Amino acid sequence: MENQKSKDPLHGITLQKIVEKLVDYYGFDTLGELIPIKCFTDNPSVKSSLTFLRKTDWARKKVEELYIKTLSKFPEN
Repeated sequence: MENQKSKDPLHGITLQKIVEKLVDYYGFDTLGELIPIKCFTDNPSVKSSLTFLRKTDWARKKVEELYIKTLSKFPEN
């Protein structure tokens, strides 16, 4: 049982890694269409997005949900 993986797909993944993967996969333009929040549409950057998402639970939840939906589409590392 020592090698048992967590069933939570977000386990061990930082918010920064989530945002970076989504930006790499979608780009800020598409990300801003999928989740219309200013940190993705107005002068977007990973740093400003992280600042906003860390303070705003509803927005972070939307980003985490998109990450989980997109997980199977990411190229394997």
